[in-house]
Amino acid sequence: MAKSKADQRSLDQNHKLKASKSKKPLCKHTEDALANYFASLNGDRPGDLYDLVIGEVERPLFKTVMEYTHGNQSQAAGILGINRGTLRKKLKDYSLLQ
Repeated sequence: MAKSKADQRSLDQNHKLKASKSKKPLCKHTEDALANYFASLNGDRPGDLYDLVIGEVERPLFKTVMEYTHGNQSQAAGILGINRGTLRKKLKDYSLLQ
């Protein structure tokens, strides 16, 4: 039985995820980035850190998922586990609507 292009993309993505498991996990990258951020403040107190971090993570997340689904918002919403209306709002917020 021949595999569809979507099945092949899914297998390729799963392979990439498995290959990346031997490398540093995303949470460690996040911890390192936050430690560097705090170190760069030279004792100053950050403001709105939550919004800063979420924005730094969400935008590339939505951009990458939209590229992966070739702009299909229904598929992207399903992958992200959010409804399409929320996805559209976020895409608009991050200027990612096509």
